[in-house]
Amino acid sequence: MNPRQRMIGEIKEKYLLSAPKVFSAMLKVPREEFVPKEYGDSAYHDGPISIGWGQTISQPYTVAFMTNLLISSFARPRLISLKILEIGTGSGYQAAVLSHLSKHVYTIERIPALAEGARKKLKKLGYQNVEVKVGTGELGWKDKSPFDAILVTAGMEWIPEELFTELKEGGVLVAPVGRGPDKVMTRYKKLKDSKNQKLKKEEHGVFHFVPFVESN
Repeated sequence: MNPRQRMIGEIKEKYLLSAPKVFSAMLKVPREEFVPKEYGDSAYHDGPISIGWGQTISQPYTVAFMTNLLISSFARPRLISLKILEIGTGSGYQAAVLSHLSKHVYTIERIPALAEGARKKLKKLGYQNVEVKVGTGELGWKDKSPFDAILVTAGMEWIPEELFTELKEGGVLVAPVGRGPDKVMTRYKKLKDSKNQKLKKEEHGVFHFVPFVESN
């Protein structure tokens, strides 16, 4: 059993998470390529890893859980046509996982060095359906909208209205939301045929995330 298989086995056994499509995608992504070289031996351990600038690559379970919340609302035939926006590129690992579950991933990172590093890494590894942009993300990526799904990988106190505006009817947004370091993993679904962007909200447990930083 290789490190990726052990990682998935641990998630299944420890957290009882059933997410076959997500696990299949994570088995295809070399996580060790997305962590600093000094942490290579810990790439598949069940915990976050520092990537510099006060940021982390989320623990494998968190990646699996969030990704499953995001894509489980879509039937398999639609997955191949999904357009996803990610807020918070980090090292690019989450975007790489999403790339195996969608047609195109647009990802925004506020720290230029991280954005450039992720862009180079994703290109080197052959991820041709991922586009990286430098920015804070609270305004989304209007030029590429609307999106089928939006994933926020930093803790937010509230969700900017612009992100909901850029979400298609029937689309899903997943984000860790709340005050303080502990955030509630929240899934919003933008109901179809709604005149006032009516949203269905679900809460799915508490997670710890680095804070989202807005532009000045």
